[in-house]
Amino acid sequence: MTASETAKTLAFSAAQAAADKKAFAINLRDVTSKIALTDVFVIVSASNERQVHAVVDAVEEKLIKEHDTRPLRREGKGGEQWVLLDYNEIVVHVFHKEARDYYGLDGLWKDCPEIEFVDETEAERVRRAEAAEGDGEDVE
Repeated sequence: MTASETAKTLAFSAAQAAADKKAFAINLRDVTSKIALTDVFVIVSASNERQVHAVVDAVEEKLIKEHDTRPLRREGKGGEQWVLLDYNEIVVHVFHKEARDYYGLDGLWKDCPEIEFVDETEAERVRRAEAAEGDGEDVE
């Protein structure tokens, strides 16, 4: 069994919201083979506690706005070191970098298939840069 399309859509939206707030090391894992309660883990890192809070807010806002869904549960570990958002189909983990390293969640779920995520904002920047380089070459 693999993650549902609904779960993947929610996971991509959550990951993009995190990326838009400069979260990094974005990792999506299809955990359906290991857990019956959810389909996808979205695991992201932030540089500091303020950014953790901003990423969490952005994910919540985007999923409400685009998918009319709210987390069933929101839990925090150590202030703003690790925040978990449970949406049933997906669980979003937003970590301060040091907390992510300490808890090793990526290693625990490394046997689960990774779902490729492409940051649309970054991809658009690359496309624009390549187009600008191409335009410059034509001028010479």
